[in-house]
Amino acid sequence: MTAPGLAATLVTGPSAAAREAAIGARLAAGQGGPVAVILEGLPDPRTILTPSDSLLLHRIAPGCVCCTGNLVLRVTLNRVLRRRPAQLYIGLASTEHLDQLRSWLQQPPYDQLLELTPDLST
Repeated sequence: MTAPGLAATLVTGPSAAAREAAIGARLAAGQGGPVAVILEGLPDPRTILTPSDSLLLHRIAPGCVCCTGNLVLRVTLNRVLRRRPAQLYIGLASTEHLDQLRSWLQQPPYDQLLELTPDLST
């Protein structure tokens, strides 16, 4: 029997501020251990998430994370996984290819490392 994978939640919403607020609300509810957040797109001027020892925050350039941004997401995700966070949130600027991204995250090697939780929509 294999150990459960890292809980990973895809976060969608109309703006960077809305996605960050939704993640911030989840974090305020309490998480065990360090949390990693990968946010697609430029930060909103009202950024509410601040990197710390318990919040590993990474930003990747806006663009389709399953097409043109796939390599950047893969490299960032691999770096995050080496840190072994307790929870992972991936904030997406667009839901256009959400199903393809979810499918990609359920293929090797990520199928053994991640356990996708229900999406968080703002």
